[in-house]
Amino acid sequence: MSLHSIVPTPGAPSLRLLITGANGQVGWNLQRTLGPLGDVTALTREQLDLADLDSVASAIRDLAPDILVNAAAYTAVDKAESEPELALAINATAPSRMAQELAKSRGLLVHYSTDYVFDGDRPLDTPYNEDDPTRPLNVYGQTKLDGERGIIESGCPYIILRSTWVYDTRGKNFLRTVLRLARERDELRMVSDQYGAPTWARSIAEATTIILARCLEQKSGSDHWPTGLFHLTAAGRTSWAEFAEAIMAEYDDCCSWPADTGEFSAPLKAKRVVHITSDQYQTPARRPRNSVLSNAKVQQTFGIKMPDWREQLRLAMQDAIR
Repeated sequence: MSLHSIVPTPGAPSLRLLITGANGQVGWNLQRTLGPLGDVTALTREQLDLADLDSVASAIRDLAPDILVNAAAYTAVDKAESEPELALAINATAPSRMAQELAKSRGLLVHYSTDYVFDGDRPLDTPYNEDDPTRPLNVYGQTKLDGERGIIESGCPYIILRSTWVYDTRGKNFLRTVLRLARERDELRMVSDQYGAPTWARSIAEATTIILARCLEQKSGSDHWPTGLFHLTAAGRTSWAEFAEAIMAEYDDCCSWPADTGEFSAPLKAKRVVHITSDQYQTPARRPRNSVLSNAKVQQTFGIKMPDWREQLRLAMQDAIR
């Protein structure tokens, strides 16, 4: 299906879309994928602070979005342990307020959540489904779960998308951290007993756009938005240590391209990754051992088939040097 096939016809009111967290990894990419659906307004944290609930409500009333894509979040997992009130305000209270406002106008809320709503205590060959019991191990995961519940209880139409290990070639994330450390050190020490599916932010944005296009098709036939909770991650599974090794290998391949690539051009100093256990790398927040989510529901509902994490990484690295 072509995204342009659902652009409003001439003379029809243009669909209004609002993105929060415009400078974040997913928010930045959403600004580049959602354009075919309608008029996009993207607000940064400086323009809309989710900790200010009155500003959140006012923005929704003033802009009257048909679709609000909430890509803003408190994502500092370890810092959340010492700032639980702020994490709760941004990850739970603000999305709940968004949902309450949209329940009045019947606008659709798209919200991103996380694998950290689960405790990871299951066999590695058993991905989590959407209806599996939740049991967060840390403050961040609990606040994201509280946000999900607030949205669902509001009565507004919603699409909640849980993803895992999100990264991009810009912003603060694991990929950028690995490359920075690999330029400074002879070797990297990375945890090898936590597993997930590294997911490129652009893949999330592109999949979100296709999901919304199909939601619009369904709404045109029934006048009701589809609603539900879905997992949306890269296919496959790896550990943090193996992900770091793959990043370094893809980077070395990219450096062989005959181009001036700026940040993605200097050779790496580190030549290997030392695999360590979670016990050897203590952090304020506990992490789930198994963060792998099943994409079966989103594929069945919207026809979304996410690429393998290695394919996404290769595309992300190649895109960075173009």
